[in-house]
Amino acid sequence: MLRNSAAVGLGIALFGSIDAIAGRPAFGAPTRAASGYGPLVADPRKLLSLPEGFSYKIVAEAGVTRLTDGGEPTPSDTDGTAAFTVRDRTVLVNNHEIGGDEAFPVPHRPGLTYDEGAAGGTTNIEVSATGDRLAEYVSVAGTHNNCAGGVTPWGTWLTCEETEDKAGKSVGSGVLSKDHGFVFEVSPVGQENVGNSPVPLTFLGRFAHEAVAVDPRTLAIYLTEDANDPHGLLYRWIPPKGFEGGKWTLKGLDEDAGSLQAMRCSRGSTHVKDLSEATTPGTQYKVDWVEVPDRLAGTTSTRKQFADEAITRSRKFEGAWWADGGAYIVASYARASDGSVNEHDGQIWFYEPGKERITLKTIFTVNATPDQDGTNFDGPDNITVSPYGGVILAEDGEGVQHLVGVTDQGNSYAMARNDLNGNEFAGPTFSGDGKQLFAGIQSPGHVFAITGPWRRPSNGA
Repeated sequence: MLRNSAAVGLGIALFGSIDAIAGRPAFGAPTRAASGYGPLVADPRKLLSLPEGFSYKIVAEAGVTRLTDGGEPTPSDTDGTAAFTVRDRTVLVNNHEIGGDEAFPVPHRPGLTYDEGAAGGTTNIEVSATGDRLAEYVSVAGTHNNCAGGVTPWGTWLTCEETEDKAGKSVGSGVLSKDHGFVFEVSPVGQENVGNSPVPLTFLGRFAHEAVAVDPRTLAIYLTEDANDPHGLLYRWIPPKGFEGGKWTLKGLDEDAGSLQAMRCSRGSTHVKDLSEATTPGTQYKVDWVEVPDRLAGTTSTRKQFADEAITRSRKFEGAWWADGGAYIVASYARASDGSVNEHDGQIWFYEPGKERITLKTIFTVNATPDQDGTNFDGPDNITVSPYGGVILAEDGEGVQHLVGVTDQGNSYAMARNDLNGNEFAGPTFSGDGKQLFAGIQSPGHVFAITGPWRRPSNGA
């Protein structure tokens, strides 16, 4: 049986102050020292600092550990990840956001390779209950810039290509032979992927995909787009009538199956052009959806097929996670210089399909001192809902990088700090029993298993 971690709600609150106004950034207040699991303890190995009582193991390391299905080094640039319980172990389906120049590509395997000219893909990592790597092998190859993704109700991972590159483009030492910018389905049960995982799910559109969240009731799929000039969109795919879901049923659908739509928000009779207009947690917008004219973006990117008055944009839509009857959606940051109405260093939104509304749950005000640890956080990216309450975010911002927790009352805390380098965290995900938090440092590429005295995190003094 396959199962994913439990989900607990996230309360409405704000990081920092609420004095953000149009044309002026607001600066965040210090994080509460007593919140979460307490202050971080410096790591003598200079890799990963954690709260007292917590520890980590390196599950996989790019260029150091080796694949058990061929002996090549673990591929570079770990990113979005999901954890599945398969028999007596956890299986991580681990994205590799490889564009072509990285040192360690995902090896091409027969029956698992989409494009011989591309070097990205996913590996499956089998992990014991004590955090030890038992096996690691390719589960899809020949994809490009695999960023984040999302789990399905039937226990698979949807891995997303964050690119719009087309056939004929040179990428590193290779040349793409096929168009890219698609979603692919990957099973945690390795042998099932042959002939299945390298099939692009073209009906989900061709754009710079970031993450997805699947409604287990309606099987609608919500998709984020990390793009600018113009800013990206939040999309919804509505399945065709009679679609029942299940493993590999998606790959059998035609490119025009169902309906791919883009989100449009309004407040009363006023159209909301950009989500950065919201500066106060609790802000709610009505949502409706507009059909994407050409989902394969044959001549024009999907986000460029709409006038600004027709849809709602956001700078850097990032992580997505389904819980509590809706989709948590991350917007990473906004700046006046990129055309945003207000500046911030991250928003967490919650979309409720039954009410067709989206609510701003949390906002990071602009971090004026990102090189100073513990002052504020910036640039949230991947997200997972914690079985202990609140969420865990992977920070991809300026300066010091953290795994950032947000309690169910909205207080932020540092769950971990990258003491190795200034590169982003990626792929936080809990094991099915909640005892292990897996996460990575993207470059050069570490995957960690974090254990400790898990409990409901404190909201601070």
